[in-house]
Amino acid sequence: MNGALTGKVALVTGAARGIGRAVARKLAQGGCDLAINYFNSHDEAERLCAELRAAGRVAVPVQGNVAVPDSVDEMFTTLSGHFDRLDIVVSNAASGVLKPAMAMTLKHWRWCMEINAFALALLAQRALPLMREGGRIVAMSSMGAQRAMPNYGFIGASKAALESLVRTLAQELGPRGIRVNAVSAGVVDTDALAYFPNREQLLEEFARRSPAGPTLTPEDVAGAVYLLCLPEAAMINGHTLVVDGGFAISG
Repeated sequence: MNGALTGKVALVTGAARGIGRAVARKLAQGGCDLAINYFNSHDEAERLCAELRAAGRVAVPVQGNVAVPDSVDEMFTTLSGHFDRLDIVVSNAASGVLKPAMAMTLKHWRWCMEINAFALALLAQRALPLMREGGRIVAMSSMGAQRAMPNYGFIGASKAALESLVRTLAQELGPRGIRVNAVSAGVVDTDALAYFPNREQLLEEFARRSPAGPTLTPEDVAGAVYLLCLPEAAMINGHTLVVDGGFAISG
């Protein structure tokens, strides 16, 4: 499992399942050692670490809530006990409330904004001292940042804030050799999508309108993250890479 990222150390948040797990596997295939962050999915995180270790990588489970500063501090204390550097941070952990905007409260707003946007700032602040030779920060956005979607208003707003923060961090950290980008995925049939009341409609519409094919997989999204981490992507900074098979351009 040696590749273009051999010798690099990556932290992937929300890595125990879904897109985060696919990203961790892809980075490991490229040569990275991994810190696998999870919140509740302890068993899944342990299984993923065992899988990556069996393939020759160092893989460490790191429990923590990325929206809480003290918890992020504990995450980096654990990480620093195993690694003396950090080259890649993938801010993938996300959450939210699926309700009409008229039914939302301040608590819902804070929940969405803190875990989906503020977490990126926390991770960047804590990662900076370990990124002594530069690095990559990739945040996971969604098409709700640009499109109005039923019951997705506060989550979409938090993802739009995330993309704005990516641009700011790209400008601030660029002179330090750190590139900050986002990946915005189309409709991916993960565990998270099961919570959407219109799941079947979303999948059917995506299959109908995507010119590149009816299905978008976590591995497709992971491939885009991997591309942004390659040395050849050194001049891609502050960009949101849309991975949707052409769905967004199709009417």
